[in-house]
Amino acid sequence: MASRPMQTYQGSCHCGAVRFQIETDFPELTMCDCSICRRKNALMVKVHETQFQLIAGAEALTEYQFHTKTARHFFCKVCGIYPFHRKRVTPDHLGINVFCLEGFDPEGIPVRQAVGAAMV
Repeated sequence: MASRPMQTYQGSCHCGAVRFQIETDFPELTMCDCSICRRKNALMVKVHETQFQLIAGAEALTEYQFHTKTARHFFCKVCGIYPFHRKRVTPDHLGINVFCLEGFDPEGIPVRQAVGAAMV
C-alpha cells in the first residue's frame, strides 16, 4: 500500500450548520454492515479524537445510540446529515463520513468491509 501524506480536510453537513476539520493520511476507508451503517450507506475514515476538531455547530448536532449505547452517532438537527460518529470498539476514535469532506476523492484508497452486524 502506498504511503499518503498527512492532510487536513474541512467537512460539513449539507446545510453547513455543523463544520469540522480532520487530519489523516487515509490508510483505508471502511464500510460497515451493521444495521445503522447499512441504512446510512456511509464510507468512513477512522481518525483519533486528537485529529478531529468541531469548528461550529455543537448546538446543531443530535445524537443517536442503540444496542450497547457505546457508539455515538451524530446527525445535524437542521438537514439530517450524518457527518461522524464516536466508535464503539475504539471510543477514542471517530468514524468520519468522507462524503462530508470538501474536495475529497476516494479513488485509490482501499475500502475494508467492517463486520459490525456480528458484534455482540
